[in-house]
This record gives sequence, structure tokens and C-alpha cells, in this order.
Amino acid sequence: MRRENQATEWKESWRDDYLRWVCGFANGQGGVLVIGKNDRGEAIGVAKSAKLLEDLPNKIRDLLGIIVEVNLVVEDDVELLEIHVPAYTNPISYRGHYYQRSGSTLQELKGAALDRFLLKRQGRTWDSAPLPGVKATDLSATSLGKFRELASISGRLGSADLSAPDRGLLEKLKLTEGAYLKRAAVLLFHEDPDRFITGAFVKIGFFVSESELAYHDEIHGSLFSQAHAVIDLLRTKYMKAAISYKGIQRIERFPVPYEALREAILNALVHRDYAVPAPIQIRVYEHTLKIWNPAVLPDGWAFEKLLSAHASHPYNPDVANAFFRSGEIESWGRGIERIFDACRTADSPLPRIQLDGHDLWVEFPYSGEYLAMLKGEMALDNKEKSSGKSSGKSSGKIIELLTNQPHMTIPELAEKLRISTRAVEKNLRKLQEAGRLKRVGPAKGGHWEVLK
Repeated sequence: MRRENQATEWKESWRDDYLRWVCGFANGQGGVLVIGKNDRGEAIGVAKSAKLLEDLPNKIRDLLGIIVEVNLVVEDDVELLEIHVPAYTNPISYRGHYYQRSGSTLQELKGAALDRFLLKRQGRTWDSAPLPGVKATDLSATSLGKFRELASISGRLGSADLSAPDRGLLEKLKLTEGAYLKRAAVLLFHEDPDRFITGAFVKIGFFVSESELAYHDEIHGSLFSQAHAVIDLLRTKYMKAAISYKGIQRIERFPVPYEALREAILNALVHRDYAVPAPIQIRVYEHTLKIWNPAVLPDGWAFEKLLSAHASHPYNPDVANAFFRSGEIESWGRGIERIFDACRTADSPLPRIQLDGHDLWVEFPYSGEYLAMLKGEMALDNKEKSSGKSSGKSSGKIIELLTNQPHMTIPELAEKLRISTRAVEKNLRKLQEAGRLKRVGPAKGGHWEVLK
């Protein structure tokens, strides 16, 4: 016995409320509404089949504005009605409400889902819709100048296009429609896009636990400025670098590789669903970093396809095109692959990606090696403090050591004094400022000179 599915629905008898199901089929992939079957798929027959056969096509035409095929069929010696509904390319409503068949359920479209549906039926994407009330002169000259600089370096726009007036450049980027700018233009280049598009900013927070927030920031401005500001703030305030040395060369290791972090931030900005009035959220913990943005997969995409190579999909193609022309995005369709490649190259743990409904999470766990390095530095700092060693005593010992061994490196001094490399750097800087110590020669191969 066949089951109900995305293209089939059974009803025991006709009620006008079932016009919602007809509307849902028309807004989906089409389907058949069978009148005269119970939920188990048993044919029980339909009353007044002749009258319904005549009335339903007219009622559906008058209330929904569509033409359907209504057939009388016989199954198990009883009469059934089959209403065959084709898929319509234009949006269909029933009494001002829009419905769509999803799987074997009927859903009323509201809010962001309704916006996406109506735009798609018009052959548009969210970022391609015009936004009245904003002119090219309202956009940020700084953001447009930065775009011209980046696009000139990338070579993806000619000099004639880059030297054109702002309006001409926007037309070249297909960010205008008639006299209007598109939403993408406002997102990309307006100093305060949140005035027109609710939630068009980024929130960053450091969490001690899932529910305990220690401190936070909000990043506003054009998407071009947000992209750089978010990355800079994460690396200077929210993520601590573990310090190591190769000779006297200082090496900083961050918990998330720069290229992976950069690509993840750009993906969140370009691929998020801006119809949802909620900002991108970045949650930083002691052991991991999580990036959230509202997202919608293209029709027919499974989550596994999103994770496969070359599967990054520009949900906002006009925004993505501008980032591509600027060189910020190196190639189409490789966003997620580039994140994984950057983590592999840096020998960092691979990120975890999760899609829960329309919530897309990208999580970067920190490596055990990084956490151990960080823990070691903190232990040395604490040991120095708890043992009562003052900065003056450390400075005196540094002078004593460098008098006898002027070629000692910072890691060697730290090991000898049993303090952290940061503490050594601090003392060296103070001794130089006080005129008691001088660095002679290059960073690699030079030596320290103790001054009287």
C-alpha cells in the first residue's frame, strides 16, 4: 500500500479548509490530494462525488487563482476524487496566507521564510532586492576606497571600472537596479547598514561557561570593514597567543590558524540569511571558538553536500561577487574546503560544522599542544609570583648572566631563571630603557652588551 509523501495527501472527506493543502502543493513541487481515503490509506469512498467533481475546480480557481485537474476514480469498489495540482512558478496564496508542502507536512510561510519564498518566485535573491531611500552618495567613501585598492591588487576589475564614479562602479558590480541601490550595496559599503537591515552586525563574547559571559563587543559598519575588524579583535583581545622561540626569533601560535579564521568569518558574512534579524554571533571559550549564523541551504542540498569539497554556496550572490572581485574571496565554491586545508596545514584540529534547522555552527577546538604551551607559560608566571622573586631580582640576575654570556637567548635566560619568556622580555625592555643593557647586531647572531 502506498504511503503519504511530499506529493500525496489523503483525506476522508472534503472540507474547504483543505484548500490550504492545494495551495501548499501549488507552491511546492505539485502533488495529488485524494478525497475518500483514511489515514491508513484505505479507500472508504466520498459522498456527493458528482457535485464535488463539478464544484471543486471552480472553487479552487476562484479562491486560489489556479487550474487543477479533478478526476473521479474507483478503488475497492468505492468512488474517490483525485485533485491533481501542478507546481506554479508564481506565489499562490489562500485568503492572504501562503502555504508550502514540505515532506509530508503542510507549513504556513511566515517572516523570513515567506520573504525567501516570494523573492525566489520573482527570480531574486534577498540581497538583489532594491532598497529605496539610499543613494550612492550615502555610502562610505572609505569602504569604497578600500574596495578599489583591493580590487586593483587582485586584478579582477579593470582600471577604467575602478576609476569610474561611485555610481558607475556600483553598476559594474551589478549592485543597482534602475535608480535604486540593491540591499547588497548597502550591506557592503554603508557605514551603518543596521539602520536599514536589522541585525547586520557581529557580536563577539568571551564565555567562562555556556551561560556565563565575561565580556563582549559588537562590530558594526560595512561588511568590508566588519570582516577585518572582527578578525583583528579576535586575535588581539579574545584569543591568546602561545609564545615559543626559535633561537631569538619570537614565534606566536594562535589557537585557530589565520587563514581558517579569515575564511570562516567571510563565509559567515557572505552566506548568512540576512532576512533573519539576528546578528552573527561568535562565542569564545578557554578551549574552543564557535561561529553562528542563520543559514539556508539551496533547494535539494543535503547537509553532507555542504561539507563536501567545493560546496560553499553564495546565498547572497551579489555580496559574494563583490568580495570575489576585491580578492577577499580567492575562488568560488571553496570556502569550507579552504578552512579544512588551513587547519591541516597548521596541524590544528579540524573544525566541527553543524546545521540545526537554519542555525549553522562552525566550531574550532583548540589543540592540546596549544593549551599545554599556554598552561606552561601561566605556570611559570605564577611560580615567579608565588616564590617572591621581584622584578628587580630578575633584572639583577639577567645582568649577571649576560655579563658572562652575552650571546644567551631569551629562552635560555627563561630556563636559567625559571621564569616565563614574557617575564624575561619585560625585564630586558626595562633594562634597555634604563640604559643598563644594549642589543648589538641583528636579532639573529647579535649579542647583549651590559652598560656600566
